[in-house]
Amino acid sequence: MSRRVVRQSKFRHVFGQAAKADQSYEDIRVSKVTWDSSFCAVNPKFLAIIVEAGGGGAFIVLPLAKTGRVDKNYPLVTGHTAPVLDIDWCPHNDNVIASASDDTTVMVWQIPDYTPMRNITESIITLEGHSKRVGILCWHPTARNVLLSAGGDNVIIIWNVGTGEVLLSLDDMHPDVIHSVCWNSNGSLLATTCKDKTLRIIDPRKGQVVANNFEEPVALQEMDTSNGVLLPFYDPDSSIVYLCGKGDSSIRYFEITDEPPFVHYLNTFSSKEPQRGMGFMPKRGLEVNKCEIARFYKLHERKCEPIIMTVPRKSDLFQDDLYPDTPGPEPALEADEWLSGQDAEPVLISLRDGYIPPKHRELRVTKRNILDVRPPSGPRRSQSASDAPLSQQHTLETLLEEIKALREQVQAQEQRITALENMLCELVDGTD
Repeated sequence: MSRRVVRQSKFRHVFGQAAKADQSYEDIRVSKVTWDSSFCAVNPKFLAIIVEAGGGGAFIVLPLAKTGRVDKNYPLVTGHTAPVLDIDWCPHNDNVIASASDDTTVMVWQIPDYTPMRNITESIITLEGHSKRVGILCWHPTARNVLLSAGGDNVIIIWNVGTGEVLLSLDDMHPDVIHSVCWNSNGSLLATTCKDKTLRIIDPRKGQVVANNFEEPVALQEMDTSNGVLLPFYDPDSSIVYLCGKGDSSIRYFEITDEPPFVHYLNTFSSKEPQRGMGFMPKRGLEVNKCEIARFYKLHERKCEPIIMTVPRKSDLFQDDLYPDTPGPEPALEADEWLSGQDAEPVLISLRDGYIPPKHRELRVTKRNILDVRPPSGPRRSQSASDAPLSQQHTLETLLEEIKALREQVQAQEQRITALENMLCELVDGTD
């Protein structure tokens, strides 16, 4: 029997530890959704989990500072008319999250820093373009307000959330159901997997498949005989990939290198209970003073449990080798710049002094005025023939003005309600 050679690595000794009971989120009813749904999403401010809501679509958003038992009347984010299948936080705004649903729509939501008193039912914008269920969402890593969605219609749509417009529609790339989609680091290419068992590398702006059907893998790692779907999470800062299987109770992690054999097994975190889903914290949300290199949020049936991965170090000083500069919350490009062909690497930040999430930033949606695209009026043939269009035009303009006034009134009332809720929260906090 040959002796196994252990590769020396600074990440060789990575320890996983489940959080204490008082640090978890309990009594959250997790929805039974399709296998390609992410179930939960996390950022340095919030944890979002898809939940059951009387047959409709909803998810719950919890501040990371709030742990323990969740009240059954805790407000939900609800607006879809069918189950929510995927959720994804915007990488450039910790208060913005997108949701995809079986009702064929994508909704983008603004989450307040305070806990709302009632359900959030009004999205910032609703994106309609798919003809079947939408099961995949993925924000662009470097361009502001660029969101990708993929649906059961085998179509990938790339949106400008800031205007509600379709930037690109890739409708002839996949002959069958799309299983997963991922951007590369600067958002110039897409990697997709499909039911036809083909991995495609796509240039979305050219609308071309630039690579697929790779001849052979650089490495092949046999995991186990389980048929559960693997959820991979890759950390480019440490070159570690974590593999979590749905229905499994372990997390395996491997280090990826440029030299053969390319993939190096590091360790396995095991627990007693299987995971229904998993969320992965961005690097900027970790506690660097504890040498934390990864944090997962493991979903049970009625509980969400943080799992922390640490590298043991004796020194209390900042560990430069563990924490290189990492992508921050500022975008490198605007949506129209990316669409025109520009590419840019993520804007990096240092974690030496820790990361403080920026204050609440509002996402503004600017839609085009329908009057800007009004067709030109035709030649007048008679006085009676011209009177009717002029009258109709006047009526349309009057209705638009009334709608605009009503919209402004509703927005003013919403701002007043929000201010009153803030005052109420401050009063409640002051009496605790």
